[in-house]
Amino acid sequence: MKLLDRYVAGEVLGTSAFAVAILSVVLVLGKVFRDMLDLLVNHNAPLEFIFTFVAYILPFSLTFTIPWAFLTAVLLVFGKMSAENELIALRSSGISIPRICAPVFVLAAAFVGICLWINLEVAPRAQVKMKNAVYNIATSNPMAMFSSDKVIDEFPGRKIYVERNNGPELHNLLVYELGEEFDPMKVVFARRGVLETDHAHNQILLHLLDARFEQRDDGEPQNLLKIKQGITAQETTFPISLKELYERNRKRSGFSAMTVAQLQEKIQEETTRKLSSEDSKKLREQKLSARVEVSKRFSFAMASFAFGLIGVPLAVTAQRKETSIGFMLSLAVALVYFLCIIFADTVRNKPHLHPEILVWSPNILFVGLGLWLFWRLSRR
Repeated sequence: MKLLDRYVAGEVLGTSAFAVAILSVVLVLGKVFRDMLDLLVNHNAPLEFIFTFVAYILPFSLTFTIPWAFLTAVLLVFGKMSAENELIALRSSGISIPRICAPVFVLAAAFVGICLWINLEVAPRAQVKMKNAVYNIATSNPMAMFSSDKVIDEFPGRKIYVERNNGPELHNLLVYELGEEFDPMKVVFARRGVLETDHAHNQILLHLLDARFEQRDDGEPQNLLKIKQGITAQETTFPISLKELYERNRKRSGFSAMTVAQLQEKIQEETTRKLSSEDSKKLREQKLSARVEVSKRFSFAMASFAFGLIGVPLAVTAQRKETSIGFMLSLAVALVYFLCIIFADTVRNKPHLHPEILVWSPNILFVGLGLWLFWRLSRR
């Protein structure tokens, strides 16, 4: 029996590892490198930053690729064993299907533990570092933010267009300063600009030369008749705070970048001041979103067990050993599972649908279906 366990475990584990590598490269890292190509070529970002960025996104990708790879491995290995009559020989020797599948469930439990660790701790922390990547570029190499013929909107309250750059010198710039309602309160056109990093005050200084201004009235920004035009300046300087950039990226991280401990603090957060009805509603929605995020992470980690349970009977029923058949089956099953998770996540602000419970529906569905298929397979 130990020989059988080693054989099944070795085949499933080896195929899973290969599938994780392939899925990560083709489906995740391929997209990351495609998106990073613009940063590398147009923003002059250093190559080591690209690899660092990939390292930060990889833990998040593993939450998808590990369960999917495990499902693919189970379908391929047991499909091959069924097609080559290995299962029939084992059952003729008095070995039951549950006993044959024991190594699969041990591996499923191990993958559930790994995914839990990634979902609860590793991926959120990596996402925070990934969100801070833009800030790190701005502080270490501000020129990387100002590429030619592109709108730079990473800086809070400003949008900047640069026609072309030549080192720290910029040519033909448009700078939009935005108000609270995102109205363009000031529009500046400059023939040239020069970038300077002010490390002492943690900011970038954008020196504009030969500039022309258009400015709205602060009291009536919507009144277009009060726009002041024709303001000129031989030289003016725009300070761009890097601290504000960091705070903006930190706030945009959302619940997905929080660890479970931080989410629990958010759920249990109480306020001593009296809230308006609108603020009270927002607080309830935030607590519900935090509960949904916690449930989603635990539910997502259970995908490996659900996939293992449903993968064995599907593979035996198909009785095919071709790689394409196994991969197509895994694609169909994973697609249904992930779509259910995505749907539950999109309704996280609708308490009447109980999204914190709905997010468990894929596991309930797949485990129930897997148990029924497993029961039918054992009785054959």
